Amino acid sequence: MSDTIYDIPVKTISGEDTTLAPYRGKVLLIVNVASKCGFTPQYKGLEELYAKHKDQGLVVLGFPCNQFGSQEPGDESEIRSFCSLNYGVTFPMFAKIDVNGSAEHPLYKYLKSKKGGLLGFDAIKWNFTKFLVSRTGEVIERYAPTTTPASLEKDVENALAATTGIS
Repeated sequence: MSDTIYDIPVKTISGEDTTLAPYRGKVLLIVNVASKCGFTPQYKGLEELYAKHKDQGLVVLGFPCNQFGSQEPGDESEIRSFCSLNYGVTFPMFAKIDVNGSAEHPLYKYLKSKKGGLLGFDAIKWNFTKFLVSRTGEVIERYAPTTTPASLEKDVENALAATTGIS
């Protein structure tokens, strides 16, 4: 497992290999997303949160996942188009991943190792589980799918206001 969240390899929704290193020094809200989920309207709130706080250093990162009720059946091109046309998403989106199981992406293995779920059950329960990460890469909090983006605003503002401590 990677030492820091910034070393973990990820693939953009355009298929480019990268890491989370470009987001070092930013507050991250990492979300496993899906286009055909009851929580899909949260895209609107995520975009609003991002638009309101991106100039202060917030970045929302969307990771499509098809593990829950096959609610993300499209390919990356379809996902990007859906998010843009229906919700005006401008925050970074990544290639479809698994968040649980044998093909679990290293990012989610890392996130879950830092902030487990309720009652010690680490598995991601559903789409739109959210992880808030500090400017220094510390996983601050894990939120349930039912937690709306608007209800995270105070935590986001607190994370943005925290001293960076970046060396």
